[in-house]
Amino acid sequence: MNTHFSASLLIKGDGLNLDAISRTLGLTPTNISQKGKRYGHAQTLCDYDAWYYSPPIAKERPLDEHIMALWDVVRPHIGYLCDPKQKFEVSVSVHVNSNSSWFKEYHTCFEVDHRCLGLFAELGIPFKVFVTITERVKSKDE
Repeated sequence: MNTHFSASLLIKGDGLNLDAISRTLGLTPTNISQKGKRYGHAQTLCDYDAWYYSPPIAKERPLDEHIMALWDVVRPHIGYLCDPKQKFEVSVSVHVNSNSSWFKEYHTCFEVDHRCLGLFAELGIPFKVFVTITERVKSKDE
């Protein structure tokens, strides 16, 4: 079974100034969403503005590396991200993607180094983990 990781900062809200966020954080977003625009192959209408950033870490690297790389770029901007006058939502998404080869497997194991949890504590947000398990079913010919 292969397990891949990623961590992303999401800033979401109505009427976000996406360029101002990029300038303030000194980062180029990995992705953006704009309210009223259509995205994806299904052309789903987006109902919010959002700015996303994921550090350029290989997905095969340990989860700690993804979170610490994100923490390193976010740390100098905690004041900006936590300012109660801001009218946006800040969250960090941690994704775990696991795919099995021949058998149905519905578990994966990973650990998070204690140093990584400072990111969530400083931002005052919960540590959320999304786990996706992709199952490969053996065909009749195999």
